[in-house]
Amino acid sequence: MIMNQRLSLFVLALAFCFPLRSACQSSRSEFISFAAAQPVLQGMSNSLPAELRSSPLDAAKWSAWVQTSDREIRKRLDRGAEDTFTNLLRFGVKFTKEYRIDDEYLVRYGQSTLVNAFAENRANDLIRALGAPNPPERMIEMRAFLEKRGFLFKTSQQRAQVKKYLLDNLARMRDDFLKYRAQPKDEGRFQLFQDRGISLDTNLWPDYQMDVHLRRMVEKGLLSPGSVRRVAIVGPGLDFANKEAGSDFYPPQTTQPFAVLDSLVRLGIADPSKVELYTLDISPDVNLHIAHARERAALGHPYVVQLAWNTARPMSAEYRESFIAYWEQLGRKIGSPVAPIPVPSGADAIRSRAVKFSSAVVRQITPLDMNIVYQRLVLPPEQAFDLVIGTNVFVYYGEFEQSLARANIAAMLRPGGFFLSNDKLPNAVPSGLDDVLDTPVVSSVEPRIWDVVFGYQRRK
Repeated sequence: MIMNQRLSLFVLALAFCFPLRSACQSSRSEFISFAAAQPVLQGMSNSLPAELRSSPLDAAKWSAWVQTSDREIRKRLDRGAEDTFTNLLRFGVKFTKEYRIDDEYLVRYGQSTLVNAFAENRANDLIRALGAPNPPERMIEMRAFLEKRGFLFKTSQQRAQVKKYLLDNLARMRDDFLKYRAQPKDEGRFQLFQDRGISLDTNLWPDYQMDVHLRRMVEKGLLSPGSVRRVAIVGPGLDFANKEAGSDFYPPQTTQPFAVLDSLVRLGIADPSKVELYTLDISPDVNLHIAHARERAALGHPYVVQLAWNTARPMSAEYRESFIAYWEQLGRKIGSPVAPIPVPSGADAIRSRAVKFSSAVVRQITPLDMNIVYQRLVLPPEQAFDLVIGTNVFVYYGEFEQSLARANIAAMLRPGGFFLSNDKLPNAVPSGLDDVLDTPVVSSVEPRIWDVVFGYQRRK
């Protein structure tokens, strides 16, 4: 996207490290070493990537492979951005009055003249919005992404090429949707997206599920009052064009860091004046977004989050009631309600409220550029994490990469610390993490939709 520039990231990193000098100077990230990776390499020797099996493996070859693989993973962000922009094409309401392309319409694209017309009209309206003067932030970012790939908007021929690109991506998303919908919902679902681009899209469902799980941990005595001081969130996400409803009537935002902090404080697990939260992400867009929020917070500016959700999502009455109770209180412990941006016509299934978080709360969140699959933070014991959270992240990797991530997370946790995820990580090799508590959350019976929050604890 528009800010995918390492130099800008470095300059901003210097800016937000100064007020947190101790944390920035006493911790550093490093690629997982050959020695640290040995349990995974030995335990999964029969399923290693081909490059690691072609000749004897040593520290130098491992180091080269890890760094190359890190670069390849980061390239998948562009493919994920294409998916995000396709969701904007399907669902956006600010740039068009055309019917939205929901899942039912998506599977008919290319076969239905009606759906084809919806898609054509939406693409034309989106291209018009991309070329308009003084466009909103998301249009600026999308246009920069397209221009970086050689697309222009000046002539009718150039706009036709952009339109073909948008509709080709829509057809690819249709094919991916049909492919993944046909796959069995067995243990393989936890590696379901390992061949897809890495998307930054996010919504409130994982935050609700995490709140339910944290409450259970308190009830079972796994977490005690004030026991969490240092928290890490892997891949917090950036709500650019929600993949479920494509909400595009508010600026891009990150929600999970604030939702997690609010849950921790409301449940009494963390002291609001002492808790520190770090985001670990490979996306320059996520890291820069949070860094900009911190810059503004240094000048006293708050951060406002629009808490929008899709009421048309299949939900049981019990789940809906419980989620709404969570949604209505979300942010009230560490923030204050403010008037939300009005939901525009065309997005009638969306409910929304807004919360303002003070500059002091924003300054408790620090972004770090780190690939949890191949990298770990080297922390002194007193700065190890009490809690690490990662939702909708590990599904983009296979079991070998997930096992490396599990080892890296274990190395960053204090003894007795917890790792929580809605993706189940393999336990075929020793990692120092033990399974401690799973929380199934069934949101719908017909059709059956369920998620599980898996809890792991580092051995004491």
